[in-house]
Amino acid sequence: MDIETMVRAVQKELGLYVDGKAGPNTWGAIHKKIVPARTGGGGGNTRPPTPGGTTGVDARSESVIATLHPQVRAYARSLVLKAKAAGITIKVISGLRTYAEQEALYAKGRTKPGPKVTNARGGYSNHNFGIAFDVGVFDGSRYIPESPRYKAVGALGLELGLEWGGNWKTMRDEPHFQLRPHWASDETEKDLLAGLRTRKDAGRDLYA
Repeated sequence: MDIETMVRAVQKELGLYVDGKAGPNTWGAIHKKIVPARTGGGGGNTRPPTPGGTTGVDARSESVIATLHPQVRAYARSLVLKAKAAGITIKVISGLRTYAEQEALYAKGRTKPGPKVTNARGGYSNHNFGIAFDVGVFDGSRYIPESPRYKAVGALGLELGLEWGGNWKTMRDEPHFQLRPHWASDETEKDLLAGLRTRKDAGRDLYA
């Protein structure tokens, strides 16, 4: 049985739209089906996932995914699981950053030692709003900073509807993925970030 046939069977079983494509809705439904909510007595606190647990996503990734905007989390999990199905092990290694953390990264190669790693100051990175995340390719427990597999993962992310840093014209960032809000579908990156800052300052949902 090929993968598309298996995905169709799973979608039919879960009552989803059957198209044979394992997108965020499919992965989210699978996650909901096999991972019952774990709540503590009285306080309703969710117990964090354990390594090798039933989520199919490693604990390190889950801890970073928890920092992302709720709408982005399903996409991040989907990418990890989709890569796994393709025989590639990735982990989500960076998510939400504060403005101060972003400024510290921006200082590298400028006022602090080291190579430049970003052109974005605090408030000018999608990471500052929890709508972007970075992944790492791994062989077992060994992190692989450079590999052709990042391009393969990039293609998987694009299939899910994510934007991929590997497509950027300047300072390409193959580990980087982000989910553009619908209201910014025709906006420039500059206008997108301005809109995100405005919504954040006003306490509005970033995807509303």
